[in-house]
Amino acid sequence: MSAPTAAAEITTDSLLPWDDTGRPWIGGRFTEAAGPTVDDHAPATGERLARVQLAAAEDVDAAVAAARAAQPAWAALSIRERAERMEALADRILATVDRIGRLDSRDTGSPLTPMTNGARKGALYLKQIAGAALELQGRTIPASARGWHVTRREPWGVIGAITAYNHPTLYSCQKSGPALIAGNTIVIKPSEQAPLSTLLFASLTEDLLPPGVLNVVPGHAEAGAALVAHRDVTRVSFTGSVATGLQIQRTIADSGRIKSLQLELGGKNPIVVFADADPAEAADATVRGMNFMRVQGQSCGSTSRLIVHRELRDAVTEEILTRVDKIRIGLPEAEGTQMGSLISPVHRDRVLGFVEAGKADGGELLAGGGAPADPALAGGAFVSPTVFAGVQLGHTLAQEEVFGPVLSIMTFTEDADAIELANATEYGLTASVWTRDIDRALRAADAIEAGYVWVNDVETRYTGVPFGGFKQSGIGSEQSLLDDLEQCTRTKAVNIAVR
Repeated sequence: MSAPTAAAEITTDSLLPWDDTGRPWIGGRFTEAAGPTVDDHAPATGERLARVQLAAAEDVDAAVAAARAAQPAWAALSIRERAERMEALADRILATVDRIGRLDSRDTGSPLTPMTNGARKGALYLKQIAGAALELQGRTIPASARGWHVTRREPWGVIGAITAYNHPTLYSCQKSGPALIAGNTIVIKPSEQAPLSTLLFASLTEDLLPPGVLNVVPGHAEAGAALVAHRDVTRVSFTGSVATGLQIQRTIADSGRIKSLQLELGGKNPIVVFADADPAEAADATVRGMNFMRVQGQSCGSTSRLIVHRELRDAVTEEILTRVDKIRIGLPEAEGTQMGSLISPVHRDRVLGFVEAGKADGGELLAGGGAPADPALAGGAFVSPTVFAGVQLGHTLAQEEVFGPVLSIMTFTEDADAIELANATEYGLTASVWTRDIDRALRAADAIEAGYVWVNDVETRYTGVPFGGFKQSGIGSEQSLLDDLEQCTRTKAVNIAVR
């Protein structure tokens, strides 16, 4: 794997919207917080990027209070006006997209181009959902002979959003766009592992959104729990792990408040390759679906279980290993880098623990399994793209989400066995099916227990198509425009007697 060349020096300070320390964005400005000030480090190098003051529970209270105070006037604006503000925010993101992409690349360890593209995608999503705003409509119901029976969509009030570290700017757009267009206000808690771009995102709303409409509280689990439990937060939207999703449900129950809830959680996603598929196409799809070259496999949608027909196993495996060997691992901003570092040394060690578990279970390690040999990368949280063959149903790598660059290869002989393997986990987020037989493809798509299924495609997510999971992979969906808006509202029925 060849090493990319170094990028031109651009200081992190020049990318940040503050001079010394990043602080929570509350009431339309950066504010002094009660939480500790910590150093935010680049996972690819270990260098300090910035100082950030984290929010404590009292800062979350202040953010929610600001959001609650701002919500009535914000909801009183027409939906068209709220949508226009989101379009204007999208334009500001697009004008700053290179800066945001570079900041996300440094903060997450992912390559520069995917992070820049992710910020651009978030801005375009804001434009698209703004365009769908007027489709948020009520109904007229002929429930009686003379009366009028109508429904209207009303905002929940204050929405609490907790985002993951792998796509910070994209998640900021996807959480805030529908919430704000629908008339809610929002408090976002970004991952403490990559908070910088979310604070930059908030600063772009200055003089565009009224103070308190959008707030950001970087912090640890204490801040997240305070946001979830707050009596004035009526809806919670979370992207992250199943364990944290379960904790959010417990926290809501313990708070004694009924809340609307959306959870986008983990996946152990299958890519099923039937005997009539093209081996080269299937290998391309497998490598692409693993997200080695976007976020180092750190994606809930990664197709990390290749379930391939026994007749194609050797040909597809050989093609995969050829492609994996050509992936260029390097510093995130270096020219030619295709794969960067994991989010932290702690997560790197967790992923390597899964590698050891795969070996202990009897899997055959075909590629990777450790850090790359390049000494220039020794200071970062790097793991080479890893491929295991011979993975069996009861193995750890067949059941547990690694959230890293580890692909497991399993085999089948009969179509029914492939479906059984695909469904044999607690997860049900995505799946990919490869075959030239349309009947087989449709049977598989029907039978696989997943919320988002590709046929002869993988990884592409289409705006307007709902993305969400079955089983332990979540509740609700995102990215579907009108559905996104409707989930950020509740229905009120109005019955008018005609005398």
